[in-house]
Amino acid sequence: MEDLKNRIEAVLFTTGRFLTTEDISRMTGVTRLELIIDTLKELKGDYEKRESSLEIVNDNNLWRLNIKKVYLHLTERLLSESEFDRPTQETLAVIAYKQPALQSDVIKIRGNKAYDHIKILTETNFVTSEKSGRTRILKLTSKFYEYFDVVDDSLKNKFESVIDKKELKDAINDAVKQMEASKELKENSNTNEN
Repeated sequence: MEDLKNRIEAVLFTTGRFLTTEDISRMTGVTRLELIIDTLKELKGDYEKRESSLEIVNDNNLWRLNIKKVYLHLTERLLSESEFDRPTQETLAVIAYKQPALQSDVIKIRGNKAYDHIKILTETNFVTSEKSGRTRILKLTSKFYEYFDVVDDSLKNKFESVIDKKELKDAINDAVKQMEASKELKENSNTNEN
């Protein structure tokens, strides 16, 4: 059992993203899903008992090794040299919220500078853009989900209770912080592999 726990922990650490039990089964070579689930629960309990900055997260039967929210502020400081500047990240968060988004709606929320952000996001393959009447439809790509290690609707769920523009702005800032933290965790995982 300890060997399987170590193997699962290694898989979660190395991938740095949410995985299904089937994914973990395939990667560890253990075919009994019940055994994988029991071991994941035990490993999650082990992390809860430890004085650690890491935790095992289970979100709708998707599993991930993650930084505890208490320590996310440390990763935010490390992200000052993000691949995208803050305004572009905010535009990306709006697109994630609207998914799929009408370009005209994004421009209304973010202003005319968002055209430049959308151009950058499409050139880097984080967003696709398709003509739709007088505007365009913007959709997130699989690269977005892989890069920021988010499950399809997890960012959108953060926006569900948004009512006014101030709350929307706060929700966008929270989503950007989540994307930055996910990116940092993934980069740390890749650095630790080398």
